[in-house]
Amino acid sequence: MKDNIIQRLEALRQAMRTRGIDLTIISHVDPHQSEYMADHWHLREYLSGFNGSAGTLVVSLDDAKLWTDSRYFLQAAQQLDETGITLMKDGLAITPSITDYIRTTLPSGSTVGIDGMLFSINSERDLKEKLGEVGINLVTDFTPADEVWANRPPLPSDKAFIHDMKYAGESTRDKIGKILARVKEAGADAILISALDEIAWALNLRGKDVAYNPVVTSFLYLGKTGSTLFIDDVKVTDSVREYLAGNDISIAPYNSVLKFASALPLTTKVLVDPGLSSSALVTALGKRILLGRSPIPLLKGIRNDVQIEGLHRAMLRDGIALVRSFMEIEETLSQGKRLTETGVCKILTRNRSLQPDYFDDSFGTIAGYKGHGAIVHYEPTEESDAEIYPDGLLLVDSGAQYLDGTTDITRTVSLGNPTADERHDFTLVLKGCIALASAVFPEGTCGVQLDILAHQYLWKEGKTYLHGTGHGVGSFLNVHEGPQSFRNRIDHLTTVPFAPGMVTSDEPGLYVTDKYGIRCENMILTVVDRETEFGRFLRFDTVTLFPFDINLIETSMFNDDEIKWINEYHKKVYDLLTPSLNEKETAWLAAKTQPISRK
Repeated sequence: MKDNIIQRLEALRQAMRTRGIDLTIISHVDPHQSEYMADHWHLREYLSGFNGSAGTLVVSLDDAKLWTDSRYFLQAAQQLDETGITLMKDGLAITPSITDYIRTTLPSGSTVGIDGMLFSINSERDLKEKLGEVGINLVTDFTPADEVWANRPPLPSDKAFIHDMKYAGESTRDKIGKILARVKEAGADAILISALDEIAWALNLRGKDVAYNPVVTSFLYLGKTGSTLFIDDVKVTDSVREYLAGNDISIAPYNSVLKFASALPLTTKVLVDPGLSSSALVTALGKRILLGRSPIPLLKGIRNDVQIEGLHRAMLRDGIALVRSFMEIEETLSQGKRLTETGVCKILTRNRSLQPDYFDDSFGTIAGYKGHGAIVHYEPTEESDAEIYPDGLLLVDSGAQYLDGTTDITRTVSLGNPTADERHDFTLVLKGCIALASAVFPEGTCGVQLDILAHQYLWKEGKTYLHGTGHGVGSFLNVHEGPQSFRNRIDHLTTVPFAPGMVTSDEPGLYVTDKYGIRCENMILTVVDRETEFGRFLRFDTVTLFPFDINLIETSMFNDDEIKWINEYHKKVYDLLTPSLNEKETAWLAAKTQPISRK
């Protein structure tokens, strides 16, 4: 495999020489700026061997480097070994940005080549400006994939299907009306949507084009004089075609979106989100373009009553599957049978798949035993698959796509003989999880203001984690969505005020290299707490239903409120799940949810 990577990089360099390009940037992205995407767009993985969901490959004629964040430092180091590609640990003070690296490496007059369909408008403009300051040229039509990628996977051809109103809770016609009203407020006549989750939500369509994310590869134009879905015809069934026509939406080929955009009347103002849309649209739309935030993430991020009811049903079924899965894990180990990390993944998927309305997992299960748990987004492979024994910590981050809701949960459990350090660190992390879940705050509060609640106990001991504390979760859509998030930096996600109906993950962690990883994750629903003379106050309702490992809690570190919270949460889990469990399962859950007290 390592030899293949070296050969592939040389083929890329030959394509660069032919075009007169000195350096190219290969991002892990598709024309829709997706986090997860169809195999057709996995060029960075093909060229580097690194398969993390975040990372950018930079290749010059004599060097190659890959930037990725802290979630993937260990994984990337392993996968890039002996490929000639240098790991650049993004986010560390000693690591230059990609742009700064290029500016200080290439001489004036050099040429950088990118594929404009795979760069957002914002990122392409920023790159062009900064490179131009030092006399480096940027070309945006370098598309080497078809030339260097042997046997490139085709675009997905799976059929799109309609997401029933009993799950969606709002019609496509009503959603389009709300979208166009906000488009008009922004001063535009139409909107061109690239983000696949936005399209799926707006049209109540779903598909299987991307692993774990039930989206459909397409572009969507919504206008006051007509709307068009750009999609490969093979994906459209007769019922979907009829459904779209009933909502006044015509169909055009997927690859015709740029031609369509360039043929629109010059007087048409088209709203395009510069962070979610390809820079190639700027050339196609010309003076028709109006750059601005898409109104859809906020509309989509606030669940309606039908979706909230569906979320609770999905969490109940997920909790049942988790009880059966962790029971099976324990029984397998106690019987001395062989169990590996991939075996844990299979157990979880099998038990979830037996639940009504199961569609898929919501992401690749992370099952990290001992040191593998310290690799933040570790996903076991045939090569890395570790055998699990009845001792040490096991970190399991998993979730499912049900027709009525998306789930995401992380539990860290002791398989036997937890050390004092493991218990201490677990308790620090859980205290942060509880503190965030218990927050009461005035309307208008953002994620960057609340994030410190989850970090505080770790920071007091000089410890931290570098990933975000929480992300928005879709409704039978992407497990990672906006518009809100918890993170200790200011950006477009952390400055969105929380609103009733938003669903977010709450997942602080701590990772000790080569020893263990700890993460405690629940999903929380924003609800109204009360109204006073000072305004409306909000809080979070924890909707995930599965216990934390009480054997890892150092109760002397808990205060009275934390003791009360964990006991009340575990009682809720027990009360809601046991009507669906048999006698053996009920007894197991009773042991896992017994009340704790300070020793």
